[in-house]
Amino acid sequence: MPYNIAMVSDFFFPQPGGVESHIYQLSTKLIDRGHKVVIITHAYAGRTGVRYLTNGLKVYHVPFFVIYRETTFPTVFSFFPIFRNIIIREQIGIVHGHGSLSSLCHEAILHARTMGLRTVFTDHSLFGFADAASILTNKLLKFTLSDVDHVICVSHTCKENTVLRASLDPLMVSVIPNAVVAENFRPLDQPSPPGDSGTVLTNGSRPSKPPQNLGPNDIITIVVISRLFYNKGTDLLIAAIPRILAEHPNVRFIIAGSGPKAIDLEQMLERNVLQDKVELLGSVRHEEVRDVMVRGHIYLHPSLTEAFGTVLVEAASCGLYVVTTRVGGIPEVLPAHMTTFAKPEEDDLVSATGKAIAALREKKVRTDRFHEQVKLMYSWTDVAQRTERVYDGVVGMLGEEEFYGSSSGGWSATRGHAGVQSFALIDRLKRYYGCGIWAGKLFCMCVIVDYLLFVFLEIRSPRSSIDIARNWPKKSVQNQNGTNGDGLQPSGRKNERVNGKAIYTLE
Repeated sequence: MPYNIAMVSDFFFPQPGGVESHIYQLSTKLIDRGHKVVIITHAYAGRTGVRYLTNGLKVYHVPFFVIYRETTFPTVFSFFPIFRNIIIREQIGIVHGHGSLSSLCHEAILHARTMGLRTVFTDHSLFGFADAASILTNKLLKFTLSDVDHVICVSHTCKENTVLRASLDPLMVSVIPNAVVAENFRPLDQPSPPGDSGTVLTNGSRPSKPPQNLGPNDIITIVVISRLFYNKGTDLLIAAIPRILAEHPNVRFIIAGSGPKAIDLEQMLERNVLQDKVELLGSVRHEEVRDVMVRGHIYLHPSLTEAFGTVLVEAASCGLYVVTTRVGGIPEVLPAHMTTFAKPEEDDLVSATGKAIAALREKKVRTDRFHEQVKLMYSWTDVAQRTERVYDGVVGMLGEEEFYGSSSGGWSATRGHAGVQSFALIDRLKRYYGCGIWAGKLFCMCVIVDYLLFVFLEIRSPRSSIDIARNWPKKSVQNQNGTNGDGLQPSGRKNERVNGKAIYTLE
């Protein structure tokens, strides 16, 4: 059964990142499976209004004020009129939100439930329970997930974290990991797919293949690609680099990424005079990540918290040996022979990196086999199929026992068929009221105001006055009848490219 789905999040292209890539790849695969998908996100510099990406994926860039790390200012209600208009225009039946810190995601789920739509939430992050920021975030998450139909987490560790933070029944949470397009992350010795002329760097040259049979004096290159934030372990990286280079003179670093910790990294290089051994690339686009990775032998990931870590899969697919911290869901990502783990401590990270260098020099690791192994482990098509099954469950296509694996007869009476949430306002208020002595009352007030706003909008702007958008025509034969190399028949002009694919904007 085809569904009309709206993916909602503050985090999407052109900003690079794991959540952004997840939404894009999942959406394109769902479209390939016959569903209609639109994406709702905020406007970026030079990107406002409606855009079309490859395969007819429509993106609504809503002009909202961004306050921190591409997150919009939470308004609760002002997003509702625009959101309702998009939902009616596109005839959406399922709203799928992404990201615990996305204001648009939380607001969209609230408004979708008020409009009588099925909702799904995907959590991509881990949070604590003690600091003020985590407490506020967890309370907001509990508010949103009190009335959501189903939750998806990207790892089992992430599921445990989300269940505790939002006080969820574990049956409501599924684990569907991220994936990688293995063809886009090939080692240099792998043949290019048909129509691909191979990797070309921004200066017009092609990256040289690093030697695989390393001698005792050969240079080993360590690659780091990460946002330079505290939670990504940038402070740990800054402390470890001088020690690693001191112990291993024939090692070089390539670091790509940007963030507030970039200035600290540059100061460390100047203080230790390491500019000739550490190359800083700054921010790189996602389609350039592979070009950077294939220049190295080891991928270093010193993160302090991570729900999954898609970049680890990308690095292994490129034939890099991975050194990473044993935190969050990272141990679930790759098998042991591809990874050396370290505690999130300076001494242990330096020691683990030394072990990885020795393993490569002594030929104890066969990195040339990593690409084919990763290709068999991760597939976006599999992710789309499993997500589609979640949609089948929340709309009632699957029986309760078939969807949840066991009967949920002991659950609250406010739940409907197959354990999904009831739309009745009184049942919604009961769920929100149980979120806390004071928070519960505040949440109930928000829901009541949201419902009254919905009634006002239905009267003030009836559905009959909103034009229904035409669906993107399904492609039948590529590269014929005026289609371009991406198999598109664009109605607008070509604007730019994302992940090597053309983007079109309406005139």
